Amino acid sequence: MVSLSRLLLATCLLTCSPCLRSQSFDLTQPQPLYSEGQGYGYDICAAPQKNSQTPFYFSVRVPDGNYRVRVTLGSRRRASQTMVRAESRRLMVEEVKLKKGATATITFLVNKRSPRINDGQSVALKPREHTYLNWDDRLTLEFNGSAPAVQHITVERDTVAPTVFLCGNSTVVDQESEPYASWGQMVPRWFGDRVCIANYGESGLTAGTFLGQRRLDKVLAELKPGDYVFCEFGHNDQKEHRAGDGAWYHFAHNLKIFIDRVREAGGRILFLTPTQRRSFDDSRQHIKETHLDYPDAMRAVAKREGVPVIELHDMTRTFFETLGFEGSKRSLVHYPAGTYPGQDKPLADNTHFNPYGAYEVAKMVVAGIQQLDASFADVLQRAVSEDFMGYDPAHPDDPDSFQWPSAIITDTTKPDGN
Repeated sequence: MVSLSRLLLATCLLTCSPCLRSQSFDLTQPQPLYSEGQGYGYDICAAPQKNSQTPFYFSVRVPDGNYRVRVTLGSRRRASQTMVRAESRRLMVEEVKLKKGATATITFLVNKRSPRINDGQSVALKPREHTYLNWDDRLTLEFNGSAPAVQHITVERDTVAPTVFLCGNSTVVDQESEPYASWGQMVPRWFGDRVCIANYGESGLTAGTFLGQRRLDKVLAELKPGDYVFCEFGHNDQKEHRAGDGAWYHFAHNLKIFIDRVREAGGRILFLTPTQRRSFDDSRQHIKETHLDYPDAMRAVAKREGVPVIELHDMTRTFFETLGFEGSKRSLVHYPAGTYPGQDKPLADNTHFNPYGAYEVAKMVVAGIQQLDASFADVLQRAVSEDFMGYDPAHPDDPDSFQWPSAIITDTTKPDGN
């Protein structure tokens, strides 16, 4: 029998832990560099100097979960322009321009995770993932822009807001480094503090390897009844050639595993057909179908099982064809040699998006959510930011108008998968 004193002690530990209560930081006053002992502070690079206008990072050690973050932007001494990103370059707040003395307080939700599932299991990370900001023991905020200025940060655990878990490959993942980006790391910008996006995608994965590396196990360990699970696969699945592989057997079977396990846990599942590759036909007018019958297999499983589908396959085809053979290069990682540090060769990647392309695909996802049956997506539809004006891939945003200050973390190594 548990004694009353032990119950009181446990309650005190839960309610008094600095990891579980609100933590606030006044950045107008000196703050330390991050250390394990301190558990908070400036991170990744040196602390900004007084009146500095250079980008900086600030980290707070917290347990796995969703966190409501409130930041007060602006400076008493100068005009400012600040963009806020979290963890592995997730876009939370587009650049906010403020006059000298003006402030703006903005709230958003950030999912923080570690590989641990339970005492006996962890996600089987790829070697490079062990250094990713997405998988460490801290919540990291990146303050970028032409003149970033931050006065105050508050971080507080949130156990109520719905979560959208993203499962997929390199077209979904939070790409850690410039110049690569994927739609999953741009979507948080459109949901603010009403829905939390938890992106579990990773480059090179198939539906089968996602399951095999226990990534769905981790999702389900964190999922609350009513949360959403979005799945985009197909790019890498079509390259599996073992016995039984193929769109209509292993791929379809693995998709059914996702459906059954998510629904059993009380979640709601949605499929996204794979984004197109920039592969034009000889006329340079039309995109070739390079995904074989994998999109059709995904549609067939979804129809049979009553799973909603967002047609990224169709929308990205329209997007590329609208931009044209040359213009579509501006949405992908096509850069001349010397654009990024250590880049001695041109980059010409026709699968992986740059920040502009990822941002446009994220808007396709949000537009797709708005078109879903309300009985499935009402929670998400009500949570879409009021400034979202819809999206038509036949009328994409002008690449010249897109603003994305580069992060200091760059790596021109092509992500796994194609």
